[in-house]
Amino acid sequence: MEEKPVHLLVFPYPAHGHSRALLDLAHHLALRPGLTLTIITTPKNLPDLSLLLSAHPSTVRPLVLSFPPHPALPPGVENVRDLGNRGNLPIMSALQSLRGPISDWFHSHPDPPAAIISDFFLGWTHHLAVDLGIPRFAFYSVGAILAAVSDHCWLNIASVLKLEEVAFPDLPNTPSFREEHLPSVVRLYRESDPDWENVKDAMMANTSSYGRIFNSFEALEGPYLAHLKRKMGHDRVYGVGPLSLVGLNNAPARADPDDVVLRWLDGCPDQSVLYVCFGSQKVMRRDQVEALACGLENSGARFVWVVNMGSAQKVDDGLGPLMDEFETRVVGRGKIVRGWASQVAILGHRAVLGFLTHCGWNSVIEAIVAGVILLSWPMEADQYLNARLLVEDMGVAFRVCEGADTVPDPEKVSQAIAGLMREDTRERARAKELTDKALAALKPEGSSSRDLDALVKEVFVLGQVKKMTKA
Repeated sequence: MEEKPVHLLVFPYPAHGHSRALLDLAHHLALRPGLTLTIITTPKNLPDLSLLLSAHPSTVRPLVLSFPPHPALPPGVENVRDLGNRGNLPIMSALQSLRGPISDWFHSHPDPPAAIISDFFLGWTHHLAVDLGIPRFAFYSVGAILAAVSDHCWLNIASVLKLEEVAFPDLPNTPSFREEHLPSVVRLYRESDPDWENVKDAMMANTSSYGRIFNSFEALEGPYLAHLKRKMGHDRVYGVGPLSLVGLNNAPARADPDDVVLRWLDGCPDQSVLYVCFGSQKVMRRDQVEALACGLENSGARFVWVVNMGSAQKVDDGLGPLMDEFETRVVGRGKIVRGWASQVAILGHRAVLGFLTHCGWNSVIEAIVAGVILLSWPMEADQYLNARLLVEDMGVAFRVCEGADTVPDPEKVSQAIAGLMREDTRERARAKELTDKALAALKPEGSSSRDLDALVKEVFVLGQVKKMTKA
């Protein structure tokens, strides 16, 4: 008789930066014979699964559950993109109410899952998995450096938040970070607040999970992955990235032939353009925009600048006219994009050499894959840790500014851009080497392919254990 496939339950966190990478992993797992997947989602997040479901109609199914209410969430909000970063706390808390519905579904299913893979913001699913008698893998859309720092902070939270600077003597290269540079989810913790206590418990639960999976790779974070294996006491720590290279959204660099930015880049010399973008959430103040614009203008470099214009009020406050005037002054060598741009396509264009970025992990990975050099301006979340990894550990980036409220020095910005665009810097050579290693990681004998194979092998072992237990 043909054996039943091994059933996995996958639970993405409803924020684009988190869910995209886990859905890429789900796609890769769905390609493996002998696996079926159920993806937990809510009604308004179901469209995010459309590509995955259409690509795997017989092996991937959604489990659509009503989004639980929370007093801090407006009716109808089901994704962090609807509120920005302030939505994380209530959304993380609200989703814990799905524990009962998931348990009911599990116990009524004719072939319940052998394991759960869930986002690290959903650490409570470890407790659910224990109740259900199955293992849980914590998935990180971010780097192993964040997990290593976060683990230490949560285990020592009372003392950590009293320090102006926190040392991490057990971590590779023994880094230290000022309190304001710690991950936002740690820094914003408030003792005795019920929602924050839930977050603390969830983050601590990640350290007890059966395994941990990272959208990273050995050449980028080998020492941090090894550190986590030592701390976990086993080898079920997997670096499987860059996942965008095996995902459904891995579109060709020329994604849209009618894209005006790509057509503008076509007219630029190779490796002559700086790309500037600080993610979808950051809306800069007028004084920050003015300073950055001055630095870009004085640098003499070609550039594409993606500006989040924010609300209509922001535009009315003068940001719109300011950008219009600036665009007129730099016409021919500067391109302003108001709102959204196809970042992967832009970074992959032959004309783009550098990237001025907030160092969000998805942007970091996309830049590494594209082989561009980074100028770092970390602002929050894990961005300070990522900047340290890139600038000091890896030597593939330059510092230009830091802080969400900092007004950059236009002269320093101009000098940093000019330095980045120079030929034959050490950083350029190192960035090229890191790109080659990222691409090699997902080749058949690469480190990420080996870890993906090891993860799948472990899942099949768990499937066999489940069958024997039922027998």
